[in-house]
Amino acid sequence: MSDNVSDKRTEARTGGYDAVVVGGGAAGLNAALVLARARRRVAVVDAGQPRNAPAAQLRGFLSRDGMDPAALLAVGREEVAGYGADLIDARVDHVEPVGDGTDGPAFDVHLAGGPVLRARRVVVATGLRDGLPDLPGLAGRWGRDVLHCPYCHGYEVRDRPLGVLGTDPNAVRQALLVRQWSADLVLFRHTLELSDGDRARLAARGVRVVEGEVKRLVVADDRLRGVELADGRTVPRAAVFVFPRPVPRDALLFGLECGRDAQGWVAVDGTGRTSVPGVWAAGNVADPRAQLVTAAGAGAAAAFALNHDLVDEDVERALAATAA
Repeated sequence: MSDNVSDKRTEARTGGYDAVVVGGGAAGLNAALVLARARRRVAVVDAGQPRNAPAAQLRGFLSRDGMDPAALLAVGREEVAGYGADLIDARVDHVEPVGDGTDGPAFDVHLAGGPVLRARRVVVATGLRDGLPDLPGLAGRWGRDVLHCPYCHGYEVRDRPLGVLGTDPNAVRQALLVRQWSADLVLFRHTLELSDGDRARLAARGVRVVEGEVKRLVVADDRLRGVELADGRTVPRAAVFVFPRPVPRDALLFGLECGRDAQGWVAVDGTGRTSVPGVWAAGNVADPRAQLVTAAGAGAAAAFALNHDLVDEDVERALAATAA
Protein backbone atom coordinates (compact mmCIF):
# COMPACT_ATOMS: atom_id res chain seq x y z
CA MET A 1 0.00 0.00 0.00
CA SER A 2 1.37 3.44 -0.90
CA ASP A 3 1.92 6.20 1.65
CA ASN A 4 -0.60 8.30 -0.28
CA VAL A 5 -3.31 5.76 0.57
CA SER A 6 -2.29 4.90 4.12
CA ASP A 7 -2.10 8.55 5.16
CA LYS A 8 -5.86 8.89 4.64
CA ARG A 9 -6.75 6.67 7.62
CA THR A 10 -6.41 9.46 10.19
CA GLU A 11 -8.13 12.01 7.99
CA ALA A 12 -11.11 9.72 7.42
CA ARG A 13 -11.56 9.35 11.19
CA THR A 14 -11.37 13.09 11.83
CA GLY A 15 -14.21 14.40 9.72
CA GLY A 16 -13.55 13.00 6.27
CA TYR A 17 -14.47 14.66 3.00
CA ASP A 18 -17.30 16.72 1.61
CA ALA A 19 -17.06 14.56 -1.50
CA VAL A 20 -15.18 11.51 -2.69
CA VAL A 21 -14.93 11.18 -6.46
CA VAL A 22 -14.40 7.62 -7.65
CA GLY A 23 -12.64 7.66 -11.01
CA GLY A 24 -9.96 10.05 -12.24
CA GLY A 25 -10.86 10.49 -15.90
CA ALA A 26 -12.22 13.64 -17.51
CA ALA A 27 -15.56 13.46 -15.66
CA GLY A 28 -14.10 12.71 -12.25
CA LEU A 29 -11.27 15.23 -12.42
CA ASN A 30 -13.53 18.02 -13.67
CA ALA A 31 -15.99 17.31 -10.86
CA ALA A 32 -13.15 17.42 -8.35
CA LEU A 33 -11.79 20.65 -9.86
CA VAL A 34 -15.12 22.46 -9.51
CA LEU A 35 -15.65 21.16 -5.96
CA ALA A 36 -12.13 22.02 -4.84
CA ARG A 37 -12.51 25.53 -6.22
CA ALA A 38 -15.73 25.73 -4.19
CA ARG A 39 -13.50 25.11 -1.14
CA ARG A 40 -14.86 21.66 -0.51
CA ARG A 41 -12.70 18.89 0.92
CA VAL A 42 -12.37 16.46 -1.96
CA ALA A 43 -10.60 13.18 -2.64
CA VAL A 44 -10.26 11.53 -6.03
CA VAL A 45 -9.72 7.76 -5.95
CA ASP A 46 -8.52 6.33 -9.25
CA ALA A 47 -7.62 2.77 -10.24
CA GLY A 48 -5.67 3.84 -13.32
CA GLN A 49 -7.75 2.13 -16.02
CA PRO A 50 -8.73 4.86 -18.52
CA ARG A 51 -10.91 3.72 -21.40
CA ASN A 52 -8.84 5.61 -23.97
CA ALA A 53 -5.47 4.20 -22.88
CA PRO A 54 -4.86 2.48 -26.26
CA ALA A 55 -5.28 5.76 -28.17
CA ALA A 56 -2.20 7.83 -28.96
CA GLN A 57 -4.12 11.10 -29.28
CA LEU A 58 -7.44 12.56 -28.21
CA ARG A 59 -9.59 14.46 -30.66
CA GLY A 60 -12.52 16.85 -30.68
CA PHE A 61 -11.63 18.53 -27.38
CA LEU A 62 -11.22 22.27 -27.91
CA SER A 63 -7.64 23.42 -27.15
CA ARG A 64 -6.54 19.81 -26.49
CA ASP A 65 -6.99 18.30 -29.96
CA GLY A 66 -4.12 15.91 -30.69
CA MET A 67 -2.96 15.69 -27.09
CA ASP A 68 -1.79 12.43 -25.54
CA PRO A 69 -4.72 11.23 -23.34
CA ALA A 70 -2.31 10.39 -20.53
CA ALA A 71 -0.90 13.92 -20.68
CA LEU A 72 -4.41 15.37 -20.33
CA LEU A 73 -4.98 13.35 -17.17
CA ALA A 74 -1.58 14.35 -15.79
CA VAL A 75 -2.35 18.05 -16.31
CA GLY A 76 -5.80 17.58 -14.81
CA ARG A 77 -4.43 15.84 -11.72
CA GLU A 78 -1.93 18.64 -11.23
CA GLU A 79 -4.65 21.27 -11.48
CA VAL A 80 -6.93 19.44 -9.04
CA ALA A 81 -4.11 18.90 -6.55
CA GLY A 82 -3.23 22.59 -6.80
CA TYR A 83 -6.57 23.43 -5.18
CA GLY A 84 -5.93 21.06 -2.28
CA ALA A 85 -7.80 17.96 -3.38
CA ASP A 86 -6.30 14.60 -2.42
CA LEU A 87 -5.41 12.17 -5.22
CA ILE A 88 -5.42 8.55 -4.15
CA ASP A 89 -4.19 5.81 -6.49
CA ALA A 90 -6.32 2.88 -5.41
CA ARG A 91 -9.41 0.87 -6.27
CA VAL A 92 -12.66 1.33 -4.41
CA ASP A 93 -14.02 -2.00 -3.22
CA HIS A 94 -17.47 -0.77 -2.19
CA VAL A 95 -19.37 2.23 -0.86
CA GLU A 96 -21.54 1.90 2.22
CA PRO A 97 -24.18 4.35 3.49
CA VAL A 98 -23.73 5.24 7.16
CA GLY A 99 -25.99 6.88 9.75
CA ASP A 100 -29.74 7.19 9.65
CA GLY A 101 -29.82 10.08 7.17
CA THR A 102 -31.42 12.54 9.58
CA ASP A 103 -28.35 14.77 9.40
CA GLY A 104 -27.93 14.29 5.66
CA PRO A 105 -26.46 11.37 3.74
CA ALA A 106 -22.98 10.04 4.52
CA PHE A 107 -20.91 7.22 3.12
CA ASP A 108 -17.91 5.07 3.92
CA VAL A 109 -15.80 4.55 0.82
CA HIS A 110 -13.85 1.32 1.30
CA LEU A 111 -10.55 1.15 -0.58
CA ALA A 112 -9.34 -2.28 -1.65
CA GLY A 113 -6.76 -3.41 0.91
CA GLY A 114 -6.69 0.02 2.49
CA PRO A 115 -8.46 2.60 4.63
CA VAL A 116 -12.06 3.74 4.69
CA LEU A 117 -12.84 7.30 3.60
CA ARG A 118 -15.85 9.07 5.11
CA ALA A 119 -17.72 11.30 2.64
CA ARG A 120 -20.82 13.43 2.78
CA ARG A 121 -21.38 12.90 -0.95
CA VAL A 122 -20.04 10.53 -3.63
CA VAL A 123 -19.48 11.00 -7.36
CA VAL A 124 -19.02 7.77 -9.31
CA ALA A 125 -17.13 8.41 -12.55
CA THR A 126 -15.72 4.95 -13.19
CA GLY A 127 -16.45 4.90 -16.92
CA LEU A 128 -16.93 1.81 -19.04
CA ARG A 129 -14.97 -0.80 -20.94
CA ASP A 130 -15.48 -1.70 -24.57
CA GLY A 131 -16.64 -5.26 -25.16
CA LEU A 132 -15.00 -6.24 -28.46
CA PRO A 133 -15.96 -8.99 -30.91
CA ASP A 134 -13.88 -12.14 -30.55
CA LEU A 135 -12.02 -11.98 -33.86
CA PRO A 136 -8.31 -12.82 -34.12
CA GLY A 137 -6.16 -9.74 -34.51
CA LEU A 138 -8.84 -7.27 -33.46
CA ALA A 139 -8.10 -6.54 -29.80
CA GLY A 140 -4.42 -5.85 -30.42
CA ARG A 141 -5.23 -3.10 -32.92
CA TRP A 142 -7.97 -1.45 -30.83
CA GLY A 143 -7.56 2.32 -30.76
CA ARG A 144 -4.91 2.19 -33.49
CA ASP A 145 -6.40 1.04 -36.80
CA VAL A 146 -9.41 -0.78 -35.35
CA LEU A 147 -11.68 2.09 -34.43
CA HIS A 148 -15.13 2.90 -33.13
CA CYS A 149 -15.98 6.60 -33.26
CA PRO A 150 -15.50 8.37 -36.61
CA TYR A 151 -15.74 11.73 -34.84
CA CYS A 152 -12.69 10.71 -32.81
CA HIS A 153 -10.65 9.01 -35.54
CA GLY A 154 -12.32 9.50 -38.92
CA TYR A 155 -10.28 12.53 -39.98
CA GLU A 156 -7.01 10.71 -39.34
CA VAL A 157 -7.97 7.88 -41.74
CA ARG A 158 -9.80 10.04 -44.29
CA ASP A 159 -9.73 8.99 -47.95
CA ARG A 160 -8.11 5.65 -47.12
CA PRO A 161 -9.55 2.16 -47.79
CA LEU A 162 -11.82 1.60 -44.80
CA GLY A 163 -14.10 -1.15 -43.58
CA VAL A 164 -16.92 -1.63 -41.10
CA LEU A 165 -17.36 -5.02 -39.45
CA GLY A 166 -20.93 -6.32 -39.32
CA THR A 167 -20.74 -7.59 -35.77
CA ASP A 168 -23.57 -5.46 -34.38
CA PRO A 169 -26.97 -4.23 -35.63
CA ASN A 170 -25.58 -0.68 -35.43
CA ALA A 171 -22.99 -1.50 -38.11
CA VAL A 172 -25.21 -0.29 -40.97
CA ARG A 173 -25.69 3.10 -39.38
CA GLN A 174 -21.98 3.21 -38.57
CA ALA A 175 -21.08 2.48 -42.19
CA LEU A 176 -23.39 5.22 -43.47
CA LEU A 177 -21.66 7.61 -41.09
CA VAL A 178 -18.07 6.52 -41.83
CA ARG A 179 -18.78 7.02 -45.55
CA GLN A 180 -18.48 10.75 -44.87
CA TRP A 181 -14.72 10.33 -44.35
CA SER A 182 -13.89 8.01 -47.26
CA ALA A 183 -15.39 7.00 -50.59
CA ASP A 184 -13.52 3.68 -50.44
CA LEU A 185 -15.63 1.92 -47.82
CA VAL A 186 -16.91 -1.62 -47.52
CA LEU A 187 -19.24 -3.24 -45.01
CA PHE A 188 -18.15 -6.75 -44.10
CA ARG A 189 -21.52 -8.37 -43.53
CA HIS A 190 -20.05 -11.20 -41.40
CA THR A 191 -23.09 -12.53 -39.48
CA LEU A 192 -25.23 -9.41 -39.81
CA GLU A 193 -28.67 -9.76 -41.41
CA LEU A 194 -29.33 -6.96 -43.89
CA SER A 195 -32.79 -5.91 -44.98
CA ASP A 196 -33.57 -4.75 -48.50
CA GLY A 197 -33.80 -1.25 -47.11
CA ASP A 198 -30.35 -1.55 -45.53
CA ARG A 199 -28.85 -2.66 -48.81
CA ALA A 200 -30.56 0.15 -50.70
CA ARG A 201 -29.26 2.81 -48.33
CA LEU A 202 -25.72 1.40 -48.42
CA ALA A 203 -25.76 1.22 -52.22
CA ALA A 204 -27.09 4.76 -52.49
CA ARG A 205 -24.11 6.00 -50.46
CA GLY A 206 -21.62 3.93 -52.44
CA VAL A 207 -20.86 1.48 -49.63
CA ARG A 208 -19.98 -1.95 -51.01
CA VAL A 209 -21.18 -5.00 -49.06
CA VAL A 210 -18.70 -7.88 -48.79
CA GLU A 211 -20.45 -11.19 -48.14
CA GLY A 212 -19.00 -13.98 -46.02
CA GLU A 213 -17.91 -14.35 -42.41
CA VAL A 214 -14.78 -12.62 -41.21
CA LYS A 215 -12.03 -15.00 -40.10
CA ARG A 216 -9.37 -12.57 -38.83
CA LEU A 217 -7.67 -9.25 -39.30
CA VAL A 218 -4.42 -9.40 -41.21
CA VAL A 219 -1.60 -7.49 -39.51
CA ALA A 220 1.98 -7.13 -40.74
CA ASP A 221 4.80 -4.80 -39.73
CA ASP A 222 2.61 -3.42 -36.95
CA ARG A 223 -0.07 -2.25 -39.37
CA LEU A 224 -3.49 -3.51 -40.36
CA ARG A 225 -3.26 -4.81 -43.92
CA GLY A 226 -6.69 -6.27 -44.54
CA VAL A 227 -9.59 -8.45 -43.49
CA GLU A 228 -9.44 -12.17 -44.20
CA LEU A 229 -12.72 -14.00 -44.80
CA ALA A 230 -13.54 -17.59 -43.97
CA ASP A 231 -13.38 -18.57 -47.66
CA GLY A 232 -9.74 -17.43 -47.86
CA ARG A 233 -10.24 -14.07 -49.56
CA THR A 234 -8.44 -11.07 -48.11
CA VAL A 235 -9.81 -7.58 -48.69
CA PRO A 236 -7.09 -4.93 -48.23
CA ARG A 237 -8.06 -2.23 -45.73
CA ALA A 238 -6.07 0.46 -43.92
CA ALA A 239 -8.47 0.69 -40.97
CA VAL A 240 -11.73 -0.87 -39.88
CA PHE A 241 -14.50 0.38 -37.66
CA VAL A 242 -16.38 -1.84 -35.24
CA PHE A 243 -19.28 -1.17 -32.89
CA PRO A 244 -18.24 -2.40 -29.42
CA ARG A 245 -20.58 -3.42 -26.64
CA PRO A 246 -20.34 -0.78 -23.89
CA VAL A 247 -19.97 -2.38 -20.45
CA PRO A 248 -20.33 0.22 -17.68
CA ARG A 249 -18.19 -0.11 -14.58
CA ASP A 250 -21.23 0.40 -12.39
CA ALA A 251 -20.86 -2.17 -9.60
CA LEU A 252 -20.46 0.56 -6.98
CA LEU A 253 -23.71 2.21 -8.04
CA PHE A 254 -25.80 -0.91 -7.99
CA GLY A 255 -24.13 -2.01 -4.76
CA LEU A 256 -25.77 1.14 -3.39
CA GLU A 257 -29.08 0.07 -5.00
CA CYS A 258 -29.26 3.00 -7.40
CA GLY A 259 -32.17 2.78 -9.81
CA ARG A 260 -31.78 1.66 -13.41
CA ASP A 261 -33.27 3.06 -16.60
CA ALA A 262 -35.09 1.03 -19.24
CA GLN A 263 -31.79 0.00 -20.85
CA GLY A 264 -30.32 -1.20 -17.56
CA TRP A 265 -27.95 1.74 -17.08
CA VAL A 266 -27.93 3.83 -13.93
CA ALA A 267 -30.85 6.27 -13.93
CA VAL A 268 -29.76 9.90 -13.47
CA ASP A 269 -31.24 13.34 -13.83
CA GLY A 270 -29.68 16.14 -15.89
CA THR A 271 -26.98 16.70 -13.28
CA GLY A 272 -26.08 13.05 -12.79
CA ARG A 273 -28.02 12.69 -9.55
CA THR A 274 -29.02 9.07 -8.94
CA SER A 275 -32.02 7.72 -7.05
CA VAL A 276 -29.87 7.38 -3.90
CA PRO A 277 -29.59 10.71 -2.04
CA GLY A 278 -26.01 11.93 -2.00
CA VAL A 279 -24.79 9.86 -4.95
CA TRP A 280 -24.02 11.21 -8.43
CA ALA A 281 -22.84 9.40 -11.57
CA ALA A 282 -20.97 11.22 -14.34
CA GLY A 283 -19.35 10.36 -17.65
CA ASN A 284 -19.40 7.02 -19.45
CA VAL A 285 -20.64 5.09 -16.42
CA ALA A 286 -23.97 6.83 -17.01
CA ASP A 287 -23.75 7.79 -20.70
CA PRO A 288 -22.04 5.45 -23.19
CA ARG A 289 -22.09 8.18 -25.86
CA ALA A 290 -20.13 10.73 -23.84
CA GLN A 291 -16.82 11.77 -25.38
CA LEU A 292 -14.06 13.35 -23.29
CA VAL A 293 -15.38 16.88 -23.63
CA THR A 294 -18.92 15.72 -22.86
CA ALA A 295 -17.77 13.71 -19.86
CA ALA A 296 -15.85 16.68 -18.50
CA GLY A 297 -19.00 18.80 -18.77
CA ALA A 298 -21.03 16.11 -17.02
CA GLY A 299 -18.49 16.11 -14.18
CA ALA A 300 -18.84 19.87 -13.81
CA ALA A 301 -22.66 19.65 -13.84
CA ALA A 302 -22.57 16.99 -11.12
CA ALA A 303 -20.22 19.12 -9.02
CA PHE A 304 -22.45 22.20 -9.28
CA ALA A 305 -25.52 20.23 -8.17
CA LEU A 306 -23.62 18.43 -5.43
CA ASN A 307 -22.26 21.66 -4.00
CA HIS A 308 -25.74 23.24 -3.94
CA ASP A 309 -26.94 20.12 -2.14
CA LEU A 310 -24.20 20.58 0.46
CA VAL A 311 -25.01 24.27 0.83
CA ASP A 312 -28.64 23.41 1.61
CA GLU A 313 -27.49 20.89 4.19
CA ASP A 314 -25.02 23.38 5.70
CA VAL A 315 -27.80 25.94 6.06
CA GLU A 316 -30.06 23.42 7.81
CA ARG A 317 -27.27 22.47 10.19
CA ALA A 318 -26.56 26.13 10.95
CA LEU A 319 -30.24 26.79 11.64
CA ALA A 320 -30.40 23.79 13.96
CA ALA A 321 -27.30 24.95 15.82
CA THR A 322 -28.76 28.46 16.21
CA ALA A 323 -32.03 27.09 17.58
CA ALA A 324 -30.32 24.78 20.06
